[in-house]
This record gives sequence, C-alpha cells and structure tokens, in this order.
Amino acid sequence: MAGHIQDRWYKTETTPDGKTVRVKSDRYGVGLRYRARYIGPDGTEQSKSYPDRQKALAEKWLTRIKADMDSGQFIDPKAGQITFREYAAKWLAGLTTDLGSQEVVDRRLRLHAIPYLGTRPMGSFKPEHMRTWLNMLLLALPNATYRRAIYDSVSSLFNAAVDDGVIRSNPCHAHSVKPPEPEPRLIQPWTEERVLAVRAGLPDRYAATVDAGGGCGCRQGEVFGLAEDNIDFDAGWLRIRQQVKRVRGTLVFAPPKRGKLRDSPLSPVVGMGLREHMEQFPPVDVTLPWKTPDGPPVTRKLVFTSGVGNAIWRSYFDDYVWKPALVSAGVIPPKQRGERYAAAPDDGMHALRHFYASMLLNAGGNIKALSVYLGHSDPGFTLRIYTHLMPSSEVRTRAAVSAVFLRARPALLAQAA
Repeated sequence: MAGHIQDRWYKTETTPDGKTVRVKSDRYGVGLRYRARYIGPDGTEQSKSYPDRQKALAEKWLTRIKADMDSGQFIDPKAGQITFREYAAKWLAGLTTDLGSQEVVDRRLRLHAIPYLGTRPMGSFKPEHMRTWLNMLLLALPNATYRRAIYDSVSSLFNAAVDDGVIRSNPCHAHSVKPPEPEPRLIQPWTEERVLAVRAGLPDRYAATVDAGGGCGCRQGEVFGLAEDNIDFDAGWLRIRQQVKRVRGTLVFAPPKRGKLRDSPLSPVVGMGLREHMEQFPPVDVTLPWKTPDGPPVTRKLVFTSGVGNAIWRSYFDDYVWKPALVSAGVIPPKQRGERYAAAPDDGMHALRHFYASMLLNAGGNIKALSVYLGHSDPGFTLRIYTHLMPSSEVRTRAAVSAVFLRARPALLAQAA
C-alpha cells in the first residue's frame, strides 16, 4: 500500500520493562482521527484526514492512490483545488497563439465563463456543471455560433488542465454535454449593384478600398495594410504581405491571417482605380510596431490612410465611414439622433471578399486557385463556404447529355441548326 495511516488518537510508548504499548494521545476524541499519508511523485508528502470509524475509507483511498501511481494516472488531489479563474489566468499567460487571438479567447472567458465558473475548484467540475453553464449561456446569448466559440475556448482550457495533471478528464467531453451547434447559414453575396452603390457612398479617400476588397479578395486589415510596393501594376499582381490590426489597444503591422502571404491577380480596371486613388491621395510612410505593441518599428508606405496620414482604425472606419455608405446604398436605415447605426453583421467590409469569391466562381474559376487568392488554409475550407455559389452541375449535365443524344434525332438536330 502507498504510504501509511496514522492514528492520531493513540501514540506508542515504551514501558520501563522495554515493552511498547499504545496509549491515548493528547488529541484523543478531538478532531479527525486517521491521517492517510503518502509520498507523491514529486517527493513531497501528501495526506488526507478521516474521522473515527472510517479507517477503511482511508485505506481505500491509499489503495486508489497506489493504483493511479502504478498506472501513470496519478493526479495530485491538491492540484485540483485551483479555481477556474486562477487556472484560466495561468493558461492564458502560456498561450503561444498571436496576441490578437489571445485577446479574443480572454474576452470570451472573462465575459461568459468566469462569471459562472470562476470560483469553482477545477477538480470539482462534473458534467452537470457544464450543462448548467451552457443552459445559462443559451439564455444570455442567442447566437449559437458565438456560443460554440466560447464553449470551444472553455473546452481547450480543460484539455490543458488534463495535460497539466490538474484534472483527470475534461467535463466538456462527457456524452451528456452537448456543444452548441452553430446555425447553418449560407452566404448570400452582395450584388454588383450593391457593391457599386456602397462604393459611391464612400468618401473619395476610401472609395478604392472597395476595389482592393471586392476586386482582389483582401480582408479589411489587409486593405488597410496595403503598401505601395505591394502593387505590381506591370505584372498584374497585388501582393498581400501584411495587415494592420489592433493588439491590446495599439495598432500594429502583422502578417496576414494564419501567416498566409499570397498574391492576388490584379485586373487592369482595379489597377486603374488604385492608380487614380494614389494620384489623388499619395501613399504615406506609416511606422507601427511589428506584431506586438512592443515589437520592432516597421515603416510601410500605405496606400490607404486617415485624413491626417495615420494608419486606419477599424472601429473608426466601420462607424464613421462604412456604415454611412451602407445607409446611402439602402443597406441599413439611417441612424436616429443620439443613437448608433443599426448592427450589420453580414454587411461589413468582409462582404466584399464573398462578392469576390462569387464573381470568380460564376466565371468558372478554379476552387483551388480561389483558395490561394483568399488565403484560406486549404481548398476544402473554401469549398465548404462557397459550394452553394458554384455553377450548378445539373445544368451542364443536361447540356452534355443533350449534345450526345441530339444526334439520334436528325430532325431536332436540323431544327437546332
């Protein structure tokens, strides 16, 4: 058996004639009687106390500890006493993802997990606690996709706790815990008329952002990070090398999402629009830290800047530039005095990327090439998003079959000619 059990109500003494006897200790009848003790894998002594008449339970506990040690499944009981809030702070501090992603996870936990789970010790979590939390989340957040993102962050935290030997298993993985199912939603790309209407509603300084987004598939941060030397007018390529993003309240230059440097074909017409923009608003040298607020300073001659020649803040652009253009195009209603513009989650600047994808697919573009131009992780991801926008195979099937079997009907063939 691992360790031993101490009976704190008795002690062993030696009599004058050399015999050992058990006598009552000063603690007799006071407090917990039995203390089960063992030496953990880290060399420190661990213990757990039991009341009178529960020595069998103490022995059972030690037996389980020994079995866990022998099988390599030992979990220090004290490790699980750390609260969810305390472990979340340690876990977030050790994440190796980029700071922007860390901020997103931190916000999810801080707003939607810690208020419900923060004070509970990690070792005490059971599936019932996760089911209760998910039900509370359902009442607070109707968006199932966002709830799933929060759930995934919490589950990742528990996975790390298992790896760290804090808990034995992830309570989110129990069969009775059902993760939120994101609501199926097909992307409805903007029409050509809407794209041009929004472009017309933008101030001259920002109108060509639509050309870069809708004509080259750039993300919003990539548009704001577009530098003069990223545009190869002669070869017809727009080279996406960096983006402008907000990290801890500071604008920084950073690689494109997932570090996917890429080139997008630059049409002559879009190139002309960018040339005209750069003639009217010459590119400006902007210096920002690289990747993190304390990163090395990097200077880029940006194509799109604010009215005072600084990098563009997304929040300012969305509220004071983009949404007024949506109003002018009839996408959202005008705002009331003293109120903010209506939410437009499906009509942000990202809608231009969907428009770009729909254009290429309607023109018979290759899904693999589109995946590269958009900077997606793989063509399968692109296909899952845009498969419903691809030209219908049934139309081409009917045409191909008709072309063959029409030859069996000379009269129809002559009529078709």
